[in-house]
Amino acid sequence: MEHVDHILIVDDDREIRELVGNYLRKNGLRTTLAADGRQMRAVLDANSVDLIVLDIMMPGDDGLVLCRELRSGKHKATPVLMLTARDDETDRIVGLEMGADDYLVKPFAARELLARINAVLRRTRMLPPNLQVSEPGRLLAFGDWRLDTTARHLLDGSDTQVALSGAEYRLLRVFLDHPQRVLSRDQLLNLTQGRDADLFDRSIDLLVSRLRQRLRDDAREPVYIKTVRSEGYVFSMAVEFAESST
Repeated sequence: MEHVDHILIVDDDREIRELVGNYLRKNGLRTTLAADGRQMRAVLDANSVDLIVLDIMMPGDDGLVLCRELRSGKHKATPVLMLTARDDETDRIVGLEMGADDYLVKPFAARELLARINAVLRRTRMLPPNLQVSEPGRLLAFGDWRLDTTARHLLDGSDTQVALSGAEYRLLRVFLDHPQRVLSRDQLLNLTQGRDADLFDRSIDLLVSRLRQRLRDDAREPVYIKTVRSEGYVFSMAVEFAESST
């Protein structure tokens, strides 16, 4: 029997969750609706879910609290797409750092939500089973490097710390959370700076250049961050979780 992706929609706004649920069902997905964290937990205890659409602004446990709970429990590998009613950069950055796979600002077009869901599902299935989400407080290993996501330290092969600015750290996290996937400049700006960023700003090229220097990556023949002509950049190295040496 062909697998039908099961999407759990967690939103306290009944109209939104029903509209989204109906649209996704019409487009071939199975959906279950939950109004809060309690209902979300009940669904997850009884069902296998392929992706969770999780609203940030909810009474009681908000989406950030629930995302952190998911990432620390048995459902840590389930992709999460967060919804926010505010175009708030802090919410988006915190959500991504909690382990969310993508975000979408309300109001949104149902077609865009469907496209984002399909993209996250495709990306998740391209990754090794032990790297479906990036968890806070872990070491991410790639090539001769490791990133300590708690201390925000970049460590080379001899465990020497390489300092990163806040912007460099956010960019590296985006690349490590989306390895071997071409990301446009617009996407990189959105994920690192929020949608208030000037999408025509070429500062992302400067930031990539600085990060390459930190990684000792030759810009003429890069190993880690490769330029894709007319499209953007791709982090070409495999990424995996690593154990702390301390």
